[in-house]
Amino acid sequence: MICRDGCAEPTNSSYSGEAGDQPQRPPKIPRIEEEDQVESMKPPKPGLQRYLVAFEYIGTRFFGSQQQPHQRTAVGVLQDAFEKFVGQPVSISGSSRTLEPHEPSVVRRAVNHFLQREGDIMVIDVRSVPSDFHARYKAQERTYYYRLLSGPESLSTFERDRAWHVLEELNLQAMQEACKVLVGHHDFSSFRAAGCQAKSPVRTLDELHVTESVSVPNFPSVTESKPSDIGAQGVPNNSEKEFNGFCQEFGIRSGHRCLVVKARSHSFLYHQVRLLVGALKCVGTGHLTVADVQRILDAKTVAAACPMAPACGLYLGHVKYDLD
Repeated sequence: MICRDGCAEPTNSSYSGEAGDQPQRPPKIPRIEEEDQVESMKPPKPGLQRYLVAFEYIGTRFFGSQQQPHQRTAVGVLQDAFEKFVGQPVSISGSSRTLEPHEPSVVRRAVNHFLQREGDIMVIDVRSVPSDFHARYKAQERTYYYRLLSGPESLSTFERDRAWHVLEELNLQAMQEACKVLVGHHDFSSFRAAGCQAKSPVRTLDELHVTESVSVPNFPSVTESKPSDIGAQGVPNNSEKEFNGFCQEFGIRSGHRCLVVKARSHSFLYHQVRLLVGALKCVGTGHLTVADVQRILDAKTVAAACPMAPACGLYLGHVKYDLD
């Protein structure tokens, strides 16, 4: 995951130590989400400062975000860089660190100096926070993005592991209507994966919508796809420049249509976003109707859910904190 959350899921993820996952890899989204399950944090010793750290990384190159024995993880690599900076072990919780006081900008530059050889992880922001601050449980809301690229042609090398490639055309208008069913305060039992340890399946989904964007318009090997080319049914019109899926101009391949799902909430259930996207995709391809989505929601069991979207398209876009 590429992170800053602007990473495709198996290729991206960022704030608060959330990272993307691949099949048979550790889950990207922590299963423990209840505030009373937060690990206890000892107050830092006098003279030490706690920092909130935002970082981005390519998730497919890590075995999850949290530390695991004998595995390369995002937090493990980040901790090594911090220890090289301060010359001694540091305590890590979520995305907060306890160190001797330094200017946050100095911390960011110094840690990135030790991360530059890695090439797939970088600190993008550092803030001084109170001693009782916890990166996960002080978050006010989280915003995820999910990228889908639709079209029959094989995916560009530049887009591999950055989005979900859907061969069928997607009906944007139908997907937008389905979003309206899912927004709000609901029992999302049908949209949480097995193994979720949250005490309650009830969540408030503040925002869920699908928009179309231009995908990689500056890459010379891909033609630019414009939203204005979309027909009345929410699917693109055929381009006059294409012939059997290929552009008539030599060396220029057809671009894919790029749809982005945005989901915003105070907290999410285990794999909730990917299950939501799985349902929206089925609506977009015509395999489900908006009424079917309502039926799945009302069923209150993940057995009624559509296949879950792969990790490769998921990005943690933003985590909101009150840092005033």
